[in-house]
Amino acid sequence: MKVGIMGGTFDPLHIGHMMAAEAARDTYSLDEVWFMPSHIPPHKHEAGASGADRLAMVQSAVEGNEAFRILDWEIVRGGVSYTIETVHSLKEAYPQHEFYFIVGADMVEYLPKWHGIEELVGALTFIGVGRPGTPLDLAALPGFIADKVVLADMPLVDISSTMLRSRAASGRSIRYMVPEQVYEYVQRSGLYGLQPRSAD
Repeated sequence: MKVGIMGGTFDPLHIGHMMAAEAARDTYSLDEVWFMPSHIPPHKHEAGASGADRLAMVQSAVEGNEAFRILDWEIVRGGVSYTIETVHSLKEAYPQHEFYFIVGADMVEYLPKWHGIEELVGALTFIGVGRPGTPLDLAALPGFIADKVVLADMPLVDISSTMLRSRAASGRSIRYMVPEQVYEYVQRSGLYGLQPRSAD
């Protein structure tokens, strides 16, 4: 089975995440994409929403799509989430699977700084998905990394979780920028300072 791993904080998960997962699945004929929310990623500050809230948002978004599922391993493990540790666990639990790790263009450029990158590129292939204003330049990567990065095309959507948190905190709508199930969860839970509103 060919499985794509979609890691990230998902704080909140938005339509760009979903589009990237589907673009990778479609382009490389992946059987499934597993969304794996991180506890505390090495390159970011601690998430604004709790691990339980972020798991619930992702779960609500992937329900109904047979090719998408969620793994809570990094949230349950706690601490800083290093991809290499997760990959060790995945290879041990699913030795028959072929794994791909789906990353945005900003993370492709950051790959040389990833903890254990030499071992990671020997264990899986990275699928890089472009973002507006961040071209994917594989020539800038060391050869041993560039050789294990493939690219997937997707419509350019300039949305980030940081922007969505800022919009919500200032009282602006994030509807249709996140899956409807995520929007409803944020509304119910009052996350990111977004106050519950009555239905239109």
